[in-house]
Amino acid sequence: MVTRTYSAALVGVDAVEIEVESHDGFGNGPKIVVVGLPDTAVKESRERVMAALISNGFQPHSGVTTVNLAPADIKKEGPSFDLPIAISLLARKQNFGEDRLAEICMVGELALNGELRPIRGLLAIAQAAKAAGRKQLIVPKRVAAEASVIQDLEIIGAENLRDVVAHLNCEKIIPPEPCRAAEFFSNAPNYGVDFVDVKGQVQAKRAIEVAVSGGHNLLMIGPPGTGKSMLAKRIPTIIPGMNEDEAVETTKIHSAGGLLGESVAFIATRPFRSPHHTISDAGLLGGGSNPGPGEVSLAHNGVLFLDELPEFRRSTLEVLRQPLEDHKVTISRAAGSLTFPAQFMLVAAMNPCPCGYFGDVKRECRCGPNVIQKYRQRISGPLLDRIDLHVEVPLVEYKDLASKESGESSAMIRARVEACRLVQAERFKKEKGVHSNSAMTPRLIKKHCELDAESSGYLAHAMGEMNFSARAHDRIVKVARTHADLAGREKIVADDILQSIGYRTLDRTLWV
Repeated sequence: MVTRTYSAALVGVDAVEIEVESHDGFGNGPKIVVVGLPDTAVKESRERVMAALISNGFQPHSGVTTVNLAPADIKKEGPSFDLPIAISLLARKQNFGEDRLAEICMVGELALNGELRPIRGLLAIAQAAKAAGRKQLIVPKRVAAEASVIQDLEIIGAENLRDVVAHLNCEKIIPPEPCRAAEFFSNAPNYGVDFVDVKGQVQAKRAIEVAVSGGHNLLMIGPPGTGKSMLAKRIPTIIPGMNEDEAVETTKIHSAGGLLGESVAFIATRPFRSPHHTISDAGLLGGGSNPGPGEVSLAHNGVLFLDELPEFRRSTLEVLRQPLEDHKVTISRAAGSLTFPAQFMLVAAMNPCPCGYFGDVKRECRCGPNVIQKYRQRISGPLLDRIDLHVEVPLVEYKDLASKESGESSAMIRARVEACRLVQAERFKKEKGVHSNSAMTPRLIKKHCELDAESSGYLAHAMGEMNFSARAHDRIVKVARTHADLAGREKIVADDILQSIGYRTLDRTLWV
């Protein structure tokens, strides 16, 4: 006789339901054989499950028990199958009943004493269980809050194997976790930083407001100590808050990457990721034998900040081109391809030269022309084309630092950003997948970015003098559309184009 329990396996950032079958056979035992493309961690579940059963007073089958994880063509990784394997072995002796088990999905790692330990990817597993029509999901109590945002699915948080057995036997019914979506949003942690703390840097703050309003990418150039990193860390504070769908999707990615814990069960604020320049291609884009999310996916719905941009390996920077264009990452392996979401705002910072003081009126640059040229050529023209705004961040004058006047708060700037985003939402409400000016296609640019004779003349002159590419041309027009939206204008005027051109002064003629 075959008994069945139901679990789920992570495939990228999503999960698929797995049927756990067990069959008690003859032979010298007790012994468990696991088949169905298990990895080493799943194979080792035999010892963990056997020890947990015995330590809790359950008598395992005296012969050989075969456990099959179906479908067999999906690789099973991690210790999350410990609990469903243990329950499938106990099903006949405990007389749980097929109908009872068919209502339930379960996941969890077993300690040798039967305690349930946390696993990763729980939110995606909860979504898979709901899609499969299961009524309950049994998970380790310590991470049950993570899955509690999924509605119409009872999340049962159990402390140990004995609690699960008692629950299945209806001896000790474990109450389901309450749905905590509203609680997570209302108790969303404060960012801890605010633009009100930033002294001076009026031009940089204006460029940041434009970039966030239109969903544009941004590059800040300036000597050390001018506040580039400080400005970047405050960018999430002026991006409109996440809705529930965005928060669930963001949390699911972080859960699949194993970045959630008992203290952080749900992400309700925009992520800010700042990888070191020594990061590998796989660390930035995602990968591995069983591909997991990289930094571009962990920054989904938030900000990816690359400090000291030229210090990154050029090959590493080049992998950004696909996610910047397609807002997703596709990783191919022999077993198939996986796609990870990567809708993020790219913010980069760099010095104008290796010593950092090229063009500074107060400090002398020690770098020769060839050194500066080589330094700048680490960033390719195609990548630079995909960064819409380039803004200089100069040293702050002492009078600005000593001033007791407070700048605008993040809340004040965010109010203007939200008003601008509402204009774009109305403009693109009939366009699938387009929510901001930065995502406009050539057809939409032609429709919504008509230029008058004066604006067209300025742009034509700049294209000829500065050798802008066709992609840079489109970026200039998109940023001009955002300038007009912030000003409440329906039409783009010459001043919008001139401001946008001003944000492209570090383009191809200076960099390659």
